[in-house]
Amino acid sequence: MSQQSVPPTPTNFAVWFEYSLGSSLALRKTIDILIAGKRKFDPATNHELYITYVAQAGTDPFGDLPDQLGGLIETAQQFLNTAVTDNRSHIEALGEVSSEAAGTGDPRTIIAKLVDELSKATARAAKLEANFAATSEELDSIRDSLKAAEQRSNTDALTGLANRHSMDEFLRLAQIAAMEKDEPLSVFLIDIDHFKKFNDDYGHQVGDQVLRLVAKVLQEGVREVDLAARYGGEELIAVLPGADLQACTAVAERIRRRIAEAKLTRRATGKEIGSITVSIGVSQFRLAESAEAMIERCDRGLYQAKRLGRNRTVTETELALEPEAGAA
Repeated sequence: MSQQSVPPTPTNFAVWFEYSLGSSLALRKTIDILIAGKRKFDPATNHELYITYVAQAGTDPFGDLPDQLGGLIETAQQFLNTAVTDNRSHIEALGEVSSEAAGTGDPRTIIAKLVDELSKATARAAKLEANFAATSEELDSIRDSLKAAEQRSNTDALTGLANRHSMDEFLRLAQIAAMEKDEPLSVFLIDIDHFKKFNDDYGHQVGDQVLRLVAKVLQEGVREVDLAARYGGEELIAVLPGADLQACTAVAERIRRRIAEAKLTRRATGKEIGSITVSIGVSQFRLAESAEAMIERCDRGLYQAKRLGRNRTVTETELALEPEAGAA
């Protein structure tokens, strides 16, 4: 902290203590990149580091494994213990047969004992193999269940897009990659215009249909490397790694026009519903800032778009022109 001229405040101590522990790989990478780039740790940067990596540190997503998995591991361990015990007994029995063979024992008795021990060993091996086969099948079932649960936990059930939790993780990793590679990263936030009116006039089923249509156009309008997610309510978001503000704005505008051109009919009657439009805000990642700060500029751009008449895209560079009066 002294070498980087970081003031010895409690929040700064918390950040650099986590850095020295190495418990947060993301924080370590971010600070190392800042140091390598000879960036100053000014109050704004120090605050963003604290908010992003210390104050909002999440819990371990793998902290609660199913009890079923723990029981399976215990069963497998019991199988192994049994196998070790049986193997030890088998060795002792063979040792006794070997001693008899070295003496004057009856060869027929020795052979009979040897065959009996080999038969027992074969039976034990077959039983152990069957137990492990059953355990393996159960483990495969658990793995499939965990994979399905993970998929559900990362996906919004209504739209099929990534959910907020999945978006937060994707954006965090995208921020680190952008700093490491010195590449741009941009996001845009979509809000459906007059969404409440669709629900009030046609019911929530039509409102859901509107949301799914917008989500479909969004998903089809971004690249495979991008992430489209439901941010909350009628707001959707897209994260575009490697795209600067201009490129991101072009994608957002193309999606906005496609949504405005789409036709939506009410399933129950086949009657065409009024046009759907969206307002969009766009921002580009700034080195070491928090995701919240970047999205906040998107949000301001989005609401400026609404104040200017809706059905338009506003970037962070246009926020200086933001009018004083608010809009409903």
